[in-house]
Amino acid sequence: MTLKPLADRVIIKRVAAEETTKSGIILSSAAQEKPQVYEVIAVGPGGIVDGEKVEMCVKAGQKVITGKYSGTEVKVDGEELTIVKQNDILAVVE
Repeated sequence: MTLKPLADRVIIKRVAAEETTKSGIILSSAAQEKPQVYEVIAVGPGGIVDGEKVEMCVKAGQKVITGKYSGTEVKVDGEELTIVKQNDILAVVE
């Protein structure tokens, strides 16, 4: 099954968390903080949303940062994805 986002929606996938600290200490999964960095999987076409024209600023493959509690989490073919509005994306990681 594939997902195709509508309007100003973006499908993102969480980037794996670091398993070791900079000093080399290995972290257990309970001690790891969930990263807020995601990879953009698919981008909607934009268009008219709430009476205003929306142009999409992100592209598939980019890394982005979102708010901690943004979006709707879905599981597709065993893969955990999140669907967010473009407004919920705070920054692009370069």
